[in-house]
Amino acid sequence: MSQIETRLFINNQYVRSRSGATLAVCNPTDGSTITTNLQVAGEEDVSAAVAAANIAFQTGPWRSFTGQQRAKCLFRLADLIDDDAESLLQLETIAMGVPKAGMEFMMPLVTKYLRYYASYAVNISGESYPAEDGVYKIVTYEPLGVCASLASFNATFLYVALKLGPALAAGNTCIFKASEKAPFGALALGRLVGKAGFPPGVINFLSGSVETGKLLASDMGIAHINFTGSVTAGRRVQEAAAKSNLKRCVLELGGKSPAIVFNDAHIATALSCCSFGFLANTGQVCVATSRVYVQEDIAPAFIEGLRRHFEEARTRVGDPTSSSTLFGPLADKDQMDRVLTYIEDGKSQADLLCGGNRIGDKGCFVEPTIFLNPSRGSKVYTEEIFGPVLVVKTFQTEGEAISLANDTQFGLSASIYTRDISRALRVSALLKTGTVGVNKNFSPEVETPFGGVKASGLGRESGRAGLMEYLEPKSIHISL
Repeated sequence: MSQIETRLFINNQYVRSRSGATLAVCNPTDGSTITTNLQVAGEEDVSAAVAAANIAFQTGPWRSFTGQQRAKCLFRLADLIDDDAESLLQLETIAMGVPKAGMEFMMPLVTKYLRYYASYAVNISGESYPAEDGVYKIVTYEPLGVCASLASFNATFLYVALKLGPALAAGNTCIFKASEKAPFGALALGRLVGKAGFPPGVINFLSGSVETGKLLASDMGIAHINFTGSVTAGRRVQEAAAKSNLKRCVLELGGKSPAIVFNDAHIATALSCCSFGFLANTGQVCVATSRVYVQEDIAPAFIEGLRRHFEEARTRVGDPTSSSTLFGPLADKDQMDRVLTYIEDGKSQADLLCGGNRIGDKGCFVEPTIFLNPSRGSKVYTEEIFGPVLVVKTFQTEGEAISLANDTQFGLSASIYTRDISRALRVSALLKTGTVGVNKNFSPEVETPFGGVKASGLGRESGRAGLMEYLEPKSIHISL
């Protein structure tokens, strides 16, 4: 435990909170205390990080770095993370119960993103237009300045790559605050920043709770804020950003994503994705398809298959440090209590097919749970639970399935299971979501944009669209 970094990382140095405020972090596997000394960034600490990032952007060496130099730093950071991937991922296991066997894809994806944006750093081009009207027109793309990121607890390292990768490639400086539920991984990256060649102030890592996030969202020295979390918190971030300096916002606010299983689907694939795929990270995944709609004529057999898969998954729930464990605990007691509250509410609003209970009396384990035919207005059907709780309904026609899928405030993702490519493309076009997976659970890929519509947020991460969120276009007209 003494090797876990709990200090803030500001201006390429680890420092203690100036206010002396600390938080406790517990291990969700057994409830034991990991530390009572997690440093909380208060107003003075946030100001210090913003000042360091502004100096680095305006007058420091970073300002004069070429795209090639920025790329070299990002490539080097990716290499260093690769070298230390196992120990870094262990920090997520300790803090929020991520099983090694269930999340081995995480670190390779993180470094893939960093290298992808490193390549973009040397390819940020402008535009020019002929002077047909006597005015020569050029467009340049410039970095915004200091960019802050507020991350959810469920995939800290992925958020580092998604948010810092494009911001740094574009020439910005960054402040990253991890969730207080899973802070250790991000703080540990501080020791790699200098080794990768980043000058002081370019990357800063803070820890703290809601108040730290509020300070960042309202700081006048920050030009851009990227937030991943709940709709309620996202609205507060956007309000604070608007009331301060109208800083740009990118918000990824989760979802209640549908999976539509047609009667011509490859059943084994659909069952696997709607069970083991859905339960990845114990259901704590933004794009998790927590609403399953199955066509009536295959529904009995499919639902029975789901029940068997969930009961098998129950046997793979346990200590996340064990190689036989696929599904660990929920992130902390608060998250467990939240999920159990939804389950208890669901028992009076739907038919409980399996699960529905806490596992044991130690740690934050909850049984993989399925509800059938929930009432339309029930919380278990309409709200994001962020846990291993699935709801299932049947449909008759394609049009009915689309209507059911779109009947939600969210619009982050969806999955479609069918062997008919025409149907897949037709339904994909009609679903009101930012992302769609066909015959698979959707997961981010480096080349394509990621984000949602409606209450699932605004702006995009990943791909070229993610890079453009961190650049300001400037039009220059020259009279000839």
